[in-house]
Amino acid sequence: MRYTVDILRSAQKQLSKIHLQDRDRIVGAIHALGDNPRPAGCKKLSGRPAWRIRIGTYRVLYEIHDDRLLVLVVAVGLRGSVYR
Repeated sequence: MRYTVDILRSAQKQLSKIHLQDRDRIVGAIHALGDNPRPAGCKKLSGRPAWRIRIGTYRVLYEIHDDRLLVLVVAVGLRGSVYR
């Protein structure tokens, strides 16, 4: 089953501010979530219904809606600021 990957507008703005070379790697990782929303190295966040993957110093926070086969990207940013 393939999941649909949707990116919130706020996450798209955050992604647009990232350097092009890093952005390409992050976009590739986000698209891969459609095939496997729980890849090796992903982590369930405590205190919120979200997961995270690491791409270098960047983090992608996303929600998985198994009932609708949807992966919703909530935030993209540097490790220190993305959790705020």
